[in-house]
Amino acid sequence: MKARIKFRKYGALRFIGHLDVMRFFQKAMRRAGIPISFTGGYSPHMIMSFASPLGIGLSSDGEYFDIELKEAISGKEAVKQLNEVMVEGMEVISFRQISEEKKMTGMAIVAAADYLTILKKGSLPEEWVKKIPAFLEQPEIRIEKQTKRSVNEVDIKPMIYKFESSGDGIYMQLAAGSVQNLKPGLVMEAFCRFLNIPWDFVDFQHHRLEMYADVGQGVVRELKSLEDMGWEMEKETV
Repeated sequence: MKARIKFRKYGALRFIGHLDVMRFFQKAMRRAGIPISFTGGYSPHMIMSFASPLGIGLSSDGEYFDIELKEAISGKEAVKQLNEVMVEGMEVISFRQISEEKKMTGMAIVAAADYLTILKKGSLPEEWVKKIPAFLEQPEIRIEKQTKRSVNEVDIKPMIYKFESSGDGIYMQLAAGSVQNLKPGLVMEAFCRFLNIPWDFVDFQHHRLEMYADVGQGVVRELKSLEDMGWEMEKETV
């Protein structure tokens, strides 16, 4: 039986890395008494996989990881038990049953994420909001993208699904996952260059709102949150 856990990461804990988040939840599972399954062999470890690791410095209301369970438990009780062992900066939001298929793991199906970005340092031109349509109407939005092995110049425009003002900030919906993955910082770097703002003069805070799977057919994109890809888990489930 597989379950998907949704959690928030905020405050000072936004500065801890992905490996530390993994270790934290491994300890939390033990303390909360969650009947998680382990691998076999001489060095067994918890069967746990994260959908899309969050960058250091980003906060989030929509982080996910999947686990395998030895037995069915109440999702609502699991949320309560886990939050009793959480620390300030981590909060479990939901605990839902998901498909047993390997191809339906969060890591495999995540296709998009949305973000809210606010300006921390520097300033944008007074009429920056009016510049957004022209920014998006460019034939290409090219920027240098760092990979594990090299730095490549890529056109990120096809990976920007939404980019619009939201109060004093900017709302973005971007490609995410193993096929295509675009970080909000790269989009803001491209936007600032479009506005002729030196990148060193500004600093932004990014907050991830949610992660989505694409359940559309063919070229038609239809996004559904990873939470909604699961269903309520009850102890009586077999």
